[in-house]
Amino acid sequence: MADLLMKMPIPYEPKRQNRFILRFPSTLGINEWFVESTSRPHITITPVEIPFLNTSTYVAGRFTWGTINAKFRDPIGPSASQALMEWVRLCAESVTGRMGYAAGYKKNIDLEMLDPTGVVVEKWIMEGSWLSDVNFDSLAYNTDAIASITATIRMDRCILVY
Repeated sequence: MADLLMKMPIPYEPKRQNRFILRFPSTLGINEWFVESTSRPHITITPVEIPFLNTSTYVAGRFTWGTINAKFRDPIGPSASQALMEWVRLCAESVTGRMGYAAGYKKNIDLEMLDPTGVVVEKWIMEGSWLSDVNFDSLAYNTDAIASITATIRMDRCILVY
């Protein structure tokens, strides 16, 4: 057991879950500090079965990027509700029923993980991102909790830059 511990590097510093920034294009008006929590990208690779006689082997098939869930604080001003709803309206306008062009509502989002001094140590670029689900959450008279918004972000692809 001691031998296993000796192989760990001395200046070991793990990445922390609370050191991240989710960056949106400035045209959306969604501030980084609105974000309370988020998830990192995940990928699913479909196995393709190759049956032969009484057994099977497998190779990798198509892959898809899963959605990311983000929770936003909703301050009075600037309003996170308003900023997120403006992005939704680029995709689907609830008043007129019109739908937007993908070139207008798909945006690139950056997810950055930071070291203790604020330097980016992991960067994801999520290309072609858009809001597939937005929940403005519940309200109640018996609590003084901060109002929040939960959103599901769908993307075309993710690139781990470093």
